Amino acid sequence: MGGTESSISEPGSPSSNRESETSRQNLSECKVWRNPLNLFRGAEYRRYTWVTGKEPLTYYDMNLSAQDHQTFFTCDTDFLRPSDTVMQKAWRERNPPARIKAAYQALELNNDCATAYVLLAEEEATTIVDAERLFKQALKAGETIYRRSQQCQHQSPQHEAQLRRDTNVLVYIKRRLAMCARKLGRIREAVKIMRDLMKEFPPLTMLNIHENLLESLLELQAYADVQAVLAKYDDISLPKSAAICYTAALLKTRTVSDKFSPETASRRGLSTAEINAVEAIHRAVEFNPHVPKYLLEMKSLILPPEHILKRGDSEAIAYAFFHLQHWKRIEGALNLLQCTWEGTFRMIPYPLEKGHLFYPYPSCTETADRELLPTFHHVSVYPKKELPFFIHFTAGLCSSTAMIALLTHQFPEIMSVFAKAVSMISRTCVEYL
Repeated sequence: MGGTESSISEPGSPSSNRESETSRQNLSECKVWRNPLNLFRGAEYRRYTWVTGKEPLTYYDMNLSAQDHQTFFTCDTDFLRPSDTVMQKAWRERNPPARIKAAYQALELNNDCATAYVLLAEEEATTIVDAERLFKQALKAGETIYRRSQQCQHQSPQHEAQLRRDTNVLVYIKRRLAMCARKLGRIREAVKIMRDLMKEFPPLTMLNIHENLLESLLELQAYADVQAVLAKYDDISLPKSAAICYTAALLKTRTVSDKFSPETASRRGLSTAEINAVEAIHRAVEFNPHVPKYLLEMKSLILPPEHILKRGDSEAIAYAFFHLQHWKRIEGALNLLQCTWEGTFRMIPYPLEKGHLFYPYPSCTETADRELLPTFHHVSVYPKKELPFFIHFTAGLCSSTAMIALLTHQFPEIMSVFAKAVSMISRTCVEYL
């Protein structure tokens, strides 16, 4: 899975094996995260394929999802329930029709099999309305199973494993129901579900439900609530993300963007609020330098993958896909971003060796992003720092002078004739003018 598609070596050659090993090592150094706002396969990804004929998900991305499903939705005691045994095989199945068929078989064995409804909602439903209907059936079944597991959790380690699995299933269902409500315009309902989830299951912070909450609160323009969420999760001890950094920058930009003018700022200098906004933008760009080109529509967006690489192009796509509208809604926010974001690269001349507010930018992101993003997308790489024209000119002048001196030392007579010819041509041109 780590091998690059553009490799031209023979499959069995030593060079091919070395390249594959290097690629796998790079991927292992870059941790891939589940996209908190990933789309629905049947209702969104598949509809895109119907319209364009292109596959938005890579095999590597879908394989990671299959591993997630097996981790979240299965446990060692699945053999005790025939329907769970069928679903355990369904999550391992590569063929979508075979997975859907297995889900129906599980429902025939047990009409209250929550994971079967989950699979059908994700992959068979062709609209968000249909997906929500199936998730509501899954919620009814999942709550029943969860209460039963709670009562038996202390009987044995197997029962504890069942409770963990049933908790994962219930949280997943509620989160997807919140996302359905958000997509169908019932934003306050979605916010309530997310808040209740975060309150009821605080240990599950690794699922990044707060990023779903941030996006919904921005849609409501509840900026005070957004700031409250950031105050809790934009902490030095917690892992950062593009959603955290760029939302913090957006809130600080919002206070000054409507009156910001580059000409005025160059004359009088930046105010304290403007300096804070610019520093927040620089912080966000240092964390993920690929986002601004998508927000400024310098690069075209595609559907976000199901997994993202933090600080990579995949995370930038996932963030901009959902948050571009929030930047457009605030007057002048994109203008301030356009005027200031490139200043980050002057602050960090060697980003791969030394960072400013974060660790140095990882060198393996391009390899991992190529595995996560479809081949028709041009993967964004870390912007190269361009040298000023004066340095190029000076280097060229010194090189040409050194070459002339070397030739003059080696071939003095020939260079003498050449110099006389050049001087005669120059004099002729001057006299002509």
